[in-house]
Amino acid sequence: MKVIHYTDVEAQDLTVAGPGVSCRVVIGKADDDVNFCMRVIELQPGSQVPAHTHPWEHQQFYHSGVGYVVKDGEKVSVGPGNVVYVAPGEEHYVKNTGDEPLVFVCLVPKTAPEM
Repeated sequence: MKVIHYTDVEAQDLTVAGPGVSCRVVIGKADDDVNFCMRVIELQPGSQVPAHTHPWEHQQFYHSGVGYVVKDGEKVSVGPGNVVYVAPGEEHYVKNTGDEPLVFVCLVPKTAPEM
């Protein structure tokens, strides 16, 4: 069993996303026998993860802040308590539209590349 506070893991700049986006891999390949990796993503006000696709699914749980995701070309607002499922190959995009960090948990298969 592993029990930590997510801030115990150092945030790494998510350079593929651009400035103002960081990631903490709180459960990952370094942990024994996991099937998923858990990442905590933080977008500073005005920052974004640009449109992209990849061959694995992922699931997101929005913890704090406000913003939107783009689904089928439409902006869908997200905030605390929202859940998003992104299918393999589905284009997705996240933007922080608020005045505080947009923080969400992202679960990906352990076969997904490290960030």
